[in-house]
Amino acid sequence: MSDASPKDAGYRVLARKYRPADFTALIGQEPMVRTLTNAFAADRIAQAWMLTGVRGVGKTTTARILARALNYQSDTIDKPTIDLTVPGIHCQPIMEGRHVDVVEMDAASHTGIDDIKQIIDSVRYAPVSARYKVYIIDEIHMLSEKAFNALLKTLEEPPPHAKFIFATTEIRKVPITVLSRCQRFDLRRIEIAELTAHLRSIADTEEVAVDDTSLAMIARAGEGSVRDALSILDQAIAHGNGTVDASAVRDMLGLADRTRVVDLFEHLMAGRVTEALDGFSSLYQAGADPVVVLNDLASFTHLVTRLRYVPGAAAADPSLSPDERERGIAFAEKLPVTVLARAWQMLLKGIGECESAARPFAAAEMLLIRLAHASTLPTLDEALKKLDSAPAGPAQSANAPPPGTQAPSHSASSGSSETPPAMGQRQPLDPVPPAAQPATTMTAVQPHPGGGASAMRLVSENPGPALAAQPPMAAPEPAQPSVPVAGLQDLADLADRHRDPLMKVIIRKCVRLVSIEPGRLSVNLTEDAPPTLLGDLSRKLGDWTGTRWIVSVSREPGGRTLEEVDGEKRDALFADAARDPDVSAILGAFPGARVVDVRVNDAGPLDVIAGDTDMDVSDVVADPDDPTDTD
Repeated sequence: MSDASPKDAGYRVLARKYRPADFTALIGQEPMVRTLTNAFAADRIAQAWMLTGVRGVGKTTTARILARALNYQSDTIDKPTIDLTVPGIHCQPIMEGRHVDVVEMDAASHTGIDDIKQIIDSVRYAPVSARYKVYIIDEIHMLSEKAFNALLKTLEEPPPHAKFIFATTEIRKVPITVLSRCQRFDLRRIEIAELTAHLRSIADTEEVAVDDTSLAMIARAGEGSVRDALSILDQAIAHGNGTVDASAVRDMLGLADRTRVVDLFEHLMAGRVTEALDGFSSLYQAGADPVVVLNDLASFTHLVTRLRYVPGAAAADPSLSPDERERGIAFAEKLPVTVLARAWQMLLKGIGECESAARPFAAAEMLLIRLAHASTLPTLDEALKKLDSAPAGPAQSANAPPPGTQAPSHSASSGSSETPPAMGQRQPLDPVPPAAQPATTMTAVQPHPGGGASAMRLVSENPGPALAAQPPMAAPEPAQPSVPVAGLQDLADLADRHRDPLMKVIIRKCVRLVSIEPGRLSVNLTEDAPPTLLGDLSRKLGDWTGTRWIVSVSREPGGRTLEEVDGEKRDALFADAARDPDVSAILGAFPGARVVDVRVNDAGPLDVIAGDTDMDVSDVVADPDDPTDTD
């Protein structure tokens, strides 16, 4: 049912002509209608309602229908009711917004406390002709803080003859004190299938020839808003002079051909850059916006990913073309989820870049190139499988020890001399005479995955007394690290080299060196050192050097921190600069100037940059050839 009348003179847009006049014509909001029906039947009518949702889903229309239901009066019924099939005495004025007892206010243009005071002052008076005095406030989130506070008391304890209906698109901006005094209804977006069927009924009523593909494109462009979809349909009817076809709708909305978008997706997933760029260029020449094409690509990527887990979703969506449905299922069976997820993330980021770019077409092309290139790259799982299945090189056998360990020698039984152990390692076992040595296999046991000292054990194929007579293994000693570390500065340089600025700062400020040797570090910490510093430093040193490190705290005071050393050097340079006659002359010539930095210049004499009181920065460069200067 619409609020249109055949006798109405003049043209009215479809969004107004087919505006619902009762709850039976309100599509897509069945949960709210069911709640209101039960409440009216049980006479449990609330004092205030809050309607929220995106634009065009029917908030204001629902408010008027609700006001009509509250004040319904006919020849046979004189009570609030949801059954509005027969127009009542107050129905037409309420739906047209001209009833004296139904006050509509737009909070976007009436935001102040004075506007709310008018409502508060008038709410005490009984209605003129209707049963209830109904106040409909649209976009209530636009009210000021003082206006909200002034409304609270009246909203909590209104007179029996007053009802409030609020509508907003920004529910988060409404104070919780107001929400707690209202019954809230979230009006949801209209599903594409339901919206397409609604558009079909209106097109048939208007006797407009329109195909299903055009209606699906219009419903998709409406994004769940009935008003937006009807406005687009109205525009399409005018564009096609009474006839609506898919090409006209596509040209009007600047949409890309869905089939060509699927072709573009196929080229990108196959890594065919030239074909992808040609297809995108043809879409652009046909009038498609680059951002719209990228959004369509993202939508199809989401569709393919969803079809991988819900294959029946394609058949349930009438807005999909047969090409999208069939090829989407084929892509879902062939493409891995990791590839689809990577394409989705790249598209989300690239769409924002394209929207803000000065040249959207060029930005979109660069994104397509990145997508095509990334589609041919192996995923992380594939790369790991390739590494695991790669054959060993000629210098590496299947029984070779892990990297970073010293290979054991088996030449004792053959009479050849053994290779001496590497630097920093000990021979794990004393040589056994050939006659007493059983057949054994040497296995390297490595305490740290990155390398380090290796303890050797013997596993005998024929264990006997000779194996039991072996002397016990010696305790492993720390190996010489592959990266030399001789002091705190080396530690700070390692942190800087591995891009760990936080650890570098902590080492410079909080660590006092007591002693250091390969694999062992003894330090004293300052009071502001983090409690987890020892564990973090031991772990990071093992990662950085490939050697196991034992970091301990000593009771000895240790040396100065790197920051203290640099501070002393800086103070000495400032003192030398202050004693320099040239610097003194500069500072005297420019009152208010001061020395803020001293740098060692290997190329020339002492340079001085100074300024007057308005110049706050001067630079002093010390000459290393001058014996009065220090490093």
